Amino acid sequence: MAAFWEALIPTAVGAGTTILGVYMGAVVGRRNQDRQWIRDKQTVAYETFLQEFTAVEIELRQAYLDDRAHNPRWEQFNAALVSVSLLADNRVGSAAARIAELIEQFTLILDGRPKTLDELKEIHSGLVQAQLDFVNAARRSLDPSHGDFGWQLGGPPPWSGIEHFHGRTGEADRTT
Repeated sequence: MAAFWEALIPTAVGAGTTILGVYMGAVVGRRNQDRQWIRDKQTVAYETFLQEFTAVEIELRQAYLDDRAHNPRWEQFNAALVSVSLLADNRVGSAAARIAELIEQFTLILDGRPKTLDELKEIHSGLVQAQLDFVNAARRSLDPSHGDFGWQLGGPPPWSGIEHFHGRTGEADRTT
């Protein structure tokens, strides 16, 4: 009888260990799948927000420079902002909120008041910094090993191009 228990105990321990290993593997695998799913959703939300921000910024800037009414894609911009709010950590959410705040300020300078290039430059530099802050916060939230960019890729163009275009438009208006 002792031989029976001597054979049964190691077999039972081995089977129990195998079952525990399979269970723990499933738990860890599921957790990793969940994390990957969230990271994928965040990536899409952040990309979409940046695309919609860029579309709105271009439309507002062009309306400003053309001295015309603006017609941005508010529905898409706000939908992208809501998606970010569902998935973002505090840093990313704060950076997105700053962009939305500056976009709101931009719309206010388009509401029939006399426009100045200095006013546009102030909003523009704020948007450039806010976009860079958002990109860096989003990169860190997706992978903490990502370092910050010290430069801007995409988003509002360099101020020199806007200033050049605005000056060219002003010269054309003076000659007619």
